[in-house]
Amino acid sequence: MKAVKEIYKVEGMSCTACAGSVTSILSAVEGVSLANVNFANQTVLVEFDPEKASVKELEEAVSRIGYRLITDKNLMADEDAREARRLRQARINLIASFAFALPVFIISMFIPHLIYRSWIMLLLSCPVIFWFGREFFVIAFKRARFLSTNMDTLVALGSGTAFLFSLYNTVFPNAHGSMGMGSGIYYEAAVVIISFILLGRYLEERARSKTYAAVRKLMDLGVKTARVIRNGEEKEILISKVRLGDVIVIHPGGKIPVDGHVTEGESLVDESMITGESIPVIKKAGDQVIGATLNQTGSLLMIAEQVGDQTVLSRIIRLVQEAQGSRAPVQKTVDLIASVFVPVVMIVSLMTFLTWLLFFPSLGLAHAITTAVSVLIIACPCALGLATPTAIIVGMGKAAEHGILIKDAQSLETFCKLDLIVLDKTGTITTGKPTVSEIKWDESNPKVIDDIPGISAAVAAIEWRSEHPYAGALIEYLNVPLNAGNNTVGDFESTTGKGVSGTYGEDRYHIGNPSYITGYDCRVSEELLLYSELVRKQAFSVVYIARNLKVVAVAAISDSIKPGSAGAVKALKELGIEVHMLSGDSVAISSQIASKAGIDYFKAEASPLEKSEYIKLKQASGLKVGMVGDGINDSPALALADVGIAMGTGTDIAIESAQIILLKGDLAKLVMALKISRQTVRTIRQNLFWAFFYNVISIPVAAGILFPLTGFLLNPMVAGAAMAFSSVSVVSNSLSLKNRKIT
Repeated sequence: MKAVKEIYKVEGMSCTACAGSVTSILSAVEGVSLANVNFANQTVLVEFDPEKASVKELEEAVSRIGYRLITDKNLMADEDAREARRLRQARINLIASFAFALPVFIISMFIPHLIYRSWIMLLLSCPVIFWFGREFFVIAFKRARFLSTNMDTLVALGSGTAFLFSLYNTVFPNAHGSMGMGSGIYYEAAVVIISFILLGRYLEERARSKTYAAVRKLMDLGVKTARVIRNGEEKEILISKVRLGDVIVIHPGGKIPVDGHVTEGESLVDESMITGESIPVIKKAGDQVIGATLNQTGSLLMIAEQVGDQTVLSRIIRLVQEAQGSRAPVQKTVDLIASVFVPVVMIVSLMTFLTWLLFFPSLGLAHAITTAVSVLIIACPCALGLATPTAIIVGMGKAAEHGILIKDAQSLETFCKLDLIVLDKTGTITTGKPTVSEIKWDESNPKVIDDIPGISAAVAAIEWRSEHPYAGALIEYLNVPLNAGNNTVGDFESTTGKGVSGTYGEDRYHIGNPSYITGYDCRVSEELLLYSELVRKQAFSVVYIARNLKVVAVAAISDSIKPGSAGAVKALKELGIEVHMLSGDSVAISSQIASKAGIDYFKAEASPLEKSEYIKLKQASGLKVGMVGDGINDSPALALADVGIAMGTGTDIAIESAQIILLKGDLAKLVMALKISRQTVRTIRQNLFWAFFYNVISIPVAAGILFPLTGFLLNPMVAGAAMAFSSVSVVSNSLSLKNRKIT
């Protein structure tokens, strides 16, 4: 059975070490080929063979190490409500924890002579340690059973050590004198540490939930119900009940529920939520419509062609979710550091404790414990773990809101490093909707002139089977009713980017560019050759129509440049990107289009293979190359490029071959995509710098490196606050990316 990809929620992760453990345990399950945990949005992308690994086995594996894998689609769909409940409970724990911690802090700092002072602080500390902060100890214990550690291990060790040391001195108040322990009562440190970390977790969770806003916004676009005609009656049903082939009624002001085509009516449809294009599009019978777009002026009847998770919106959501869960190349290094971070911190803490105790015994045991606890508490692998994925989630969400889909984090990172972007001409720089200006028939052959209707019918029937834009232009110009005529075409053959052939009646037709026709040794009259040369000099494309190896007509076809293409090319150059153009068209046409678009270098009459070879050649010279295209003939080059970019108006094969999709099919979106990717990578670097800088500076300070010089010793409570807010600062910086101008 083919492996399936699923995205599940994971509950209980508190740091990247947790994410690493979930990844490891799932990867060890037989039948799982990929497990990619995203700590930032608490999800895991799992690719597995259902015949070898059941969903229940995945759940049990994750449960064994103390986490919960949510695979129920209904529970996942109710994520907003569940998240609200989690945040509410986190807020209650936070407030209650501070309510108990504050009196302990006040008594410790300002009321030194209170009767039964230590016992009162002990009683007030117990609810914080054993109830509001119990999760730290429970998870740390579960991890210890598997000889692994995480952020909770550091918190549990730090606060637990402070609490147990204080408890010993409370129960045995006179022991410290004889054992040289110092009169250490650190209940305030234990409870304030936990309270500050609960505060950090709450703020982090609240901020992190905002990073996923783009996907929620996409999900909210979906329609809950649809009005369908069944058994001659119009009725409203749940969107999940809509079937392929259903006739759906869309009234003015209503949303189009699923993908399909219009059968009746005419209206303006706002597709901005999918394509980013603000101008409404006219839709009439035969036109395709996209689910979740808004019908504005008239009533429409449509046929459902894509429903459920096959609609454009569902596929966009899926792509964004998978992209947000993917890992940037830099994340591998970060994960490696994070995987050894907690054990290293524990070793540093132990060395700190032994150093002060053995080399500075006069300072006492309390001093050694204080520094060791501060090291455990201040170290923050969470900031490292959140640095990359939070920025990726926000950046990709921002791109999706502007009609740009980036399939994975690696493509986003590579996109920033491109030296050269190669543009296909037709459908990328130009509109891709060519029009036939004229068809010149072979007037020297009376049989041709007498049979123009028959030849037209044959050409239309053969071209109906082709996906090339020129085919549609010929069919539209000839204006021949196809009815059943297309069924009489036999031996149809297509040579990608060159032409098509087929039999119609008793005749064999070849329709294509000059090199295609020449390859079949088709004869061309002098008159048609002269006409062909004339229109090509005027930058028209020519399509030869040959019947029985004799050219009977030449079609002159033109394709206009898109309004934003020249501006986009100029902007790319200003951003330091070199721009080239590849085209299967003639030198004359390619030269004219390149000139209008402001492109200095182009290659004309390029076959799909030659386009691929061109990409290889540039890569071999050391350049990072991006390829932008929209057709089947572009797919090999798109797949070969360092980053393939497909126009969303193009073919499915081109879109599948690409890593970035511009839904509107506008090159201005390419510039926007480049700017967003650069902003995102810049944010990742800022986050990583802050996370590394924080840990490199804070751990030595917590260990007491300044104490011999200045007498400064970091209080564990301050260490807890610093650790909590380091994670929050990283998430906040990622969130700021959402509101930055794309300049």
